[in-house]
Amino acid sequence: MKKVLALVLVAMMMLGSVCAVAEDTTYTIGICQLVQHVALDAATQGFRDAITEVLGDKVVFDEKNAFGDSPTCATIVNGFVSANVDLILANATPALQAAASASYDIPILGTSVTEYGVALEIPDFTGVVGYNVSGTSDLAPLDQQAAMIVELFPEAKNVGLLFCSSEPNSAYQVKVVAEELAKVGITTKDFPFSDLNDVAAVTTAACEFSDVIYVPTDNTVASATGIVDGVCRPAGVPIIAGEEGICSGCGVATLSISYYDLGYATGLMALRILVDGEDITKMPIEYAPNFTKKYNEEISAEFGVTIPEDYIAIGAEEEAEAAEEGETAEGTEAAEESEPAAE
Repeated sequence: MKKVLALVLVAMMMLGSVCAVAEDTTYTIGICQLVQHVALDAATQGFRDAITEVLGDKVVFDEKNAFGDSPTCATIVNGFVSANVDLILANATPALQAAASASYDIPILGTSVTEYGVALEIPDFTGVVGYNVSGTSDLAPLDQQAAMIVELFPEAKNVGLLFCSSEPNSAYQVKVVAEELAKVGITTKDFPFSDLNDVAAVTTAACEFSDVIYVPTDNTVASATGIVDGVCRPAGVPIIAGEEGICSGCGVATLSISYYDLGYATGLMALRILVDGEDITKMPIEYAPNFTKKYNEEISAEFGVTIPEDYIAIGAEEEAEAAEEGETAEGTEAAEESEPAAE
């Protein structure tokens, strides 16, 4: 509840800017989302909410999904360019890459992108792209994710790194995690797959090697957690995941961010560009401010993993918030019932 109120307050602060917008001013925003899964869906929803809370019916969203196909991202964003939209949201790395190649003029904001320097092939990236691209990153501290493997599975000697080879940010993450694990004497091996058709076979090979499998914030795995879980659980190989959506489907634990909040922050960036006229070429990439250790109750129990006290069960925060809202509603209703009727 506190998090939601904070986000609403930030949005309210933007209202002063909207007052300066002419009554007949409207905006069209193109949204290209790589694939449908929990994390990306939440980021898109947060983005839309942040903007509509301020602009209301002054904004029109043209939202399209590429269903996991990178070439389709190019087709989608080329359509946005032809339509001369006011801004493009590129949700996930392939969508960002397609948008950046399609236009050098329309403001482009990325979200659910891990490392912009890697995604856009910018050497020695300093945090500002420098042209018509900015956005938010979903990168959680990779050294802490590696430490999570050691903390929960201290006997592990071999860790398989499962990821999609066509997602450069996934390759970046597993490289860093491998380096961190090597520091404590753990052997790692890459298990890349090219697309959904290879997931089951590559996951099977990873299970044969691994004591534990690490999966980064990989969009292809996120859309195939049922396949991965169907291989790993019967094989007795647990997974540490790069984000909560993957962990919900097949993992034991994760260092999590809120993708809704990330999308919301991206929406606030869009408002600064569209309403306040801020120069996107000077806007630094923004990062999630908070990270939470979370665990999957069902899967961790099945593997007999002892979960430390500083971990939160996935869904527990939402349940607590719903209960709090329910109590508030009941209290309000009770108060109204106890009021004497007006004479």
